[in-house]
Amino acid sequence: MQNPLISALKVPSFSFLLVSEFFSQFAMNLLNFILIIVVFQLSSSNLAVAGVILSFTLPSILFGILAGVLVDRWNKKRVLVYTNILRAAAAFPLILISNELFFIYLLTFLVSLVTQFFVPAETPIIPQLVPKYLLLPANALFSMGIFGSIIVAYALSGPFLLIFGSVNIFIFVTFLFIAAGVFAILIKFNIPNNGLNKGRIEIFKEVRDSFTLIAKKEKIYHSLFILTLLQTLILVIAVIGPGYATSILKIQVEKFPLLFVTPAVVGMGIGAIIIGNFLHKRSKQTLVKFGLLIIGLIVLIFPHGGLITSREFIHQVNQNLPNIMSINDVHIMMIMAIIVGFAFSLVFVPSNTMIQEETTDSQRGKIYGTLNTFVGAVSIAPVLGVGIVADLFGIGRVLTLIGMIIILASVILFWKYK
Repeated sequence: MQNPLISALKVPSFSFLLVSEFFSQFAMNLLNFILIIVVFQLSSSNLAVAGVILSFTLPSILFGILAGVLVDRWNKKRVLVYTNILRAAAAFPLILISNELFFIYLLTFLVSLVTQFFVPAETPIIPQLVPKYLLLPANALFSMGIFGSIIVAYALSGPFLLIFGSVNIFIFVTFLFIAAGVFAILIKFNIPNNGLNKGRIEIFKEVRDSFTLIAKKEKIYHSLFILTLLQTLILVIAVIGPGYATSILKIQVEKFPLLFVTPAVVGMGIGAIIIGNFLHKRSKQTLVKFGLLIIGLIVLIFPHGGLITSREFIHQVNQNLPNIMSINDVHIMMIMAIIVGFAFSLVFVPSNTMIQEETTDSQRGKIYGTLNTFVGAVSIAPVLGVGIVADLFGIGRVLTLIGMIIILASVILFWKYK
């Protein structure tokens, strides 16, 4: 029997989607990470960094569901092409005005606004390109593309900024978006694109129908809840990441992407491969629950790496390996990052697959648009609050609290969805 991942890769249009997605996600993540570093360097404030995250999330609150409704009526391939070109146009002015916080926030908002139409077309298009039995491995590959783009973007953001400067990076980001649009042009539908509807748009009715669908199908609202929690966590970590690097790890903020996010994304990629090859017949809800519990436990431990390195067995290891390496807090953090990345894949891949299995082509965009809105609405208070709290009380206490909240959420899921 052929490997499920290879079977999905043999679908040409899906492969073109993967390449387009990689360039697009690489551009978006590189832009996000560079802006976070630039704003932190300009302001030395976690709250100012929260302003960047807020600029990315606010459009999802205002336009997420509307974008989903419209994209369900449009040709999703064309949406992918046009949104990548428009994001290139929105990112280009950063070349000239990347030293002004106001314009950084404004252009970030515009890029995010266009992205609200990109997201309901990107993941929902997968079921139109591959047969249903390949959905889980296809989503595993898709997540590997996303995680791969993150690892490249995060790993290169600090070095790129030091070597080339922000202006050249913004030029590079512009070309990446254009390349993503070019590969999107090559996509052809192997399964008919029956989701198009040229009739009159009744926004409130379609939004109501979307919420009715979510309420009726347990797997959909369960997956939306988990993905909202997961993406909110990512935004919160993005806010406090620079502070975590400087105050707890005692490293330069430019080194944080390579030392923290790279191991995490490696773990995500490993998890995606394991799910696609070996766990595709397991209960998706069980994978999600265990993944969430692991994430909570690791986040709880993140600020306390010193407790691990102070143990006697670590001292013994360091004494036996004096000329090779000396295990410190950064090494412990990198190991935990790999584990949390693996856990992220246990949540991300099955949750997206369940949504795609439970929806039709004419519903999927609205569901993902609703997810964008949920993420924006739910995350706005934590993103702003965590910046303020971190500045007042410290990164360590914030991470401990976040870990406890995630563990509580996982316990509730184990109890409610047995």
